[in-house]
Amino acid sequence: MKPLFTTALIAACAVTTGARAQNAINISAEPKAWQACADLTGDSAARLACFDQWAQQQPGAAVIRPPSPGASKLAQTVATPAPRTVAPAPVTITMTAPAAHDCKNKQFSELSRFWELEAGSDCGTFGIRGFHPISLAWISSDGVNTQPSSPAPDHTAPTALDYEKNEVRIQLSVRTKVAQGLLTGNQTLKRDSIWFGYSQQSNWQIFSGDLSRPFRTTDHEPEATYIYPTDFQFPLGWRLRYTGLSLVHQSNGQPLPLSRSWNRNVLMAGMERGNQFRVDAKWWKRVNEGADNDDNPDIIDKIGRAEVAAFWTPDASNTYGVTLRHSLRSDANGSLRLEWLKQLSTSGLPGSQDALRFHTQLFSGYGDSLVDYNRRRTVLSIGLSLVDW
Repeated sequence: MKPLFTTALIAACAVTTGARAQNAINISAEPKAWQACADLTGDSAARLACFDQWAQQQPGAAVIRPPSPGASKLAQTVATPAPRTVAPAPVTITMTAPAAHDCKNKQFSELSRFWELEAGSDCGTFGIRGFHPISLAWISSDGVNTQPSSPAPDHTAPTALDYEKNEVRIQLSVRTKVAQGLLTGNQTLKRDSIWFGYSQQSNWQIFSGDLSRPFRTTDHEPEATYIYPTDFQFPLGWRLRYTGLSLVHQSNGQPLPLSRSWNRNVLMAGMERGNQFRVDAKWWKRVNEGADNDDNPDIIDKIGRAEVAAFWTPDASNTYGVTLRHSLRSDANGSLRLEWLKQLSTSGLPGSQDALRFHTQLFSGYGDSLVDYNRRRTVLSIGLSLVDW
């Protein structure tokens, strides 16, 4: 038997004589060289050598080198190439980074999301967001102002109207951020901002059919607000999260004698403790007006000069709030409002969303509406609200 590592292929051609002839076959030049090997049926040794050489010329095959003199038969044996291991394709793990604009991401605190105090809770400028709750509610009171009046001359209604104590209240409130990073730049944990907001509250006498169901009063409240983020630590886990300044106008858009309006500058701050407790505080100073233009000269003595609102959220479904306004005078005018908001998405109401709340309020004091700024009322409100949708 001829050596397997010979450099020429031995081919037998017994066409006329049947004798064995040795010919060199260039396998690499044959596109189907393995078929030439298979045709060597007359000489098994030549056939095996042909296939061995063809196998060595395939990609990844071991290179056959002549054995050194005196090498053992084991060393002269052609090593079978080890099976080629195909490495698995690399697995790419994609890490999803927090969205650059995600003011709904609950990994941030409520105040951070509400005022977009940092880069992670920022939703950019000129997007429409909720402000105060957008509400539709039935209200009932211990009395209704049938003949509004004011100490200003010509500001008392000439006749009384037979309004019902039961009404429907509609409140709309939206805002947009118009600028950011004025003083803080693009800091990750601090992002100051300027906001413009608009709120509207209407009392609809839907049960007064004899009066053609009029809107008894509608208050308009545009405001511009600057918010500066803070992170000052107080005892017991409380954190001061923001301070701010607002310029607020409020009016009812009525001609005399029902016209009521005022302007004020408001200082504000907010603090929180974890995700359960939040406190917002405001103090304001009225922008003085001349006697000829003042619709309600005693409004801050009635409605008040400061406000503290505290909210407790014991779980994801319930929020309880109390808001206290005070005149900061010995006569202690102002108001008190208690409220409860229940998230409806967990109560089995079909199709309800996280922002929809059952909302009930109990109000007592001055300023339930602008035309009632100098009339003390106790009002129960039951309805639905959208909270920062």
